[in-house]
Amino acid sequence: MHRKSFGTMQCPIARSLERVGEWWSILILRDCFHGLRRFDEFEKSLGIAPNMLTRRLNGLVEAGLLERHQYNDRPPRFEYVLTERGRDFSPVLLALLTWGNKHFAPEGASVLIVNQETGQVAEPVMVDGVSGRPLSDPVFRSAPGPAADDRTRRRHTGRVGLSQT
Repeated sequence: MHRKSFGTMQCPIARSLERVGEWWSILILRDCFHGLRRFDEFEKSLGIAPNMLTRRLNGLVEAGLLERHQYNDRPPRFEYVLTERGRDFSPVLLALLTWGNKHFAPEGASVLIVNQETGQVAEPVMVDGVSGRPLSDPVFRSAPGPAADDRTRRRHTGRVGLSQT
């Protein structure tokens, strides 16, 4: 069965999910941020089947989130390095970590975000860079952008709050 492609949809969330919406891809990116680079490192960390790992790594390379660098000729071996696009995924991972700790860790947080200089636990919040207000403030909502088609404009006209995107 062939799955639907979100790549041509106007919604930036759908387009993002086209690139990273499969859980293995997000976990591979997580591991990249923790310094893993090689196929066998990902395989060991994730317990993922080699054929699935190959597909996910190829997809992340094709999406421009990872670059493949050969480090051995015989046999050919590659490392996978985050690109700028891949590094820009960091806040998404941190948001998922924070959300998961808040809603799905009844035993308490198993992973924290800490300031390396002070050792203080961070309290992540997404804010508007202009006003400094948290994006969870009801004053913020999604709105059609300059490239929005008619369907996207209708979807976002008169909506209140980001929760209705």
